[in-house]
Amino acid sequence: MLSNKIEIKNLYKIFGPNPSSLIEKVNNGVGKDELLEEYRHVLGLNKINLNIADHSLQVIMGLSGSGKSTLIRHINRLIEPTSGEMIVDGQDVLRLSQKELLEFRKNKTAMVFQKFALLPHKTVLENVSFGLFIKQVDQGEAEKKSMHWIDRVGLLGYEHRYPQQLSGGMQQRVGLARALANDPDILLMDEAFSALDPLIRKDMQDILLELQLELKKTVVFITHDLDEALKLGDSIAILKDGSMDQEGKAVDILLDPKTEYVKKFVEDVNRSRVLKAKNIMQDSSQISKELLAGQTMKVKSEDVIEKFIDKVVIEKPNLLEVTDKNGLSLGYLTSERLSQILRK
Repeated sequence: MLSNKIEIKNLYKIFGPNPSSLIEKVNNGVGKDELLEEYRHVLGLNKINLNIADHSLQVIMGLSGSGKSTLIRHINRLIEPTSGEMIVDGQDVLRLSQKELLEFRKNKTAMVFQKFALLPHKTVLENVSFGLFIKQVDQGEAEKKSMHWIDRVGLLGYEHRYPQQLSGGMQQRVGLARALANDPDILLMDEAFSALDPLIRKDMQDILLELQLELKKTVVFITHDLDEALKLGDSIAILKDGSMDQEGKAVDILLDPKTEYVKKFVEDVNRSRVLKAKNIMQDSSQISKELLAGQTMKVKSEDVIEKFIDKVVIEKPNLLEVTDKNGLSLGYLTSERLSQILRK
């Protein structure tokens, strides 16, 4: 069982001259539109509670104005809350002194922005090593670490180029390499792939998933795209007008939407293209001894249903064994459960 890396407790953000005085009105049912019209304040976040497991990839999604970018900026306190707690590793970030906050940002977190935020007058290598320079890492060691991550994101040979000489996708790879070079516990990604073309976006998603399998960071990823959320997220939190509308695993969001807002999000989703074997597998205690002793077909945990459904139809196994990339068993999936999920 994974412990919580981040605990967000009763977090409010109201923008305006007297935000604290309006928390009670928000608690009594004053919504975003009324707060703006009657009180000239903007409701950013309304009593957000969310636990983010260590080493997990948490997606926070919603439409424009839902509060998702406001929320992620509270984790490293780029935005000060009106009220609430932001607990990271048992410590309330909101109570840190300015000096402690700078150390927290420098060593605990790294951020990847939608607009890349690269320094145009510095090369790829200089951009990637910039955080290490701030941390006063020896230049030789900083360059060695930076070159490692430049290689990992597929930019070897471009280290002496400048941002304007790179495509948008390549620039975002630089941003990701810069964040990883600092070796943060927590990676904050605010609409990081939203400005990219669809094929480049898919490549970046695949790179992130591949790196996450190896590095096991705690990643908080902001998006307005449901397909992206379902592909990336171990858990998904959906915001609406600053409030939490639903939170859970991808399979729960897809198969058991709790509100009309979420139902509209998921109604046209092709489940076979987004649900992975790991999303719907069960452990051995949920499988009968007869099935465990019968015909079994192996599938990889990261494979979406579409990838193996044809083979299931042809071979008709009673049980699918879900394995990691090394072939080690992670769980099981019965053909009956697979059929139920596709029928819903």
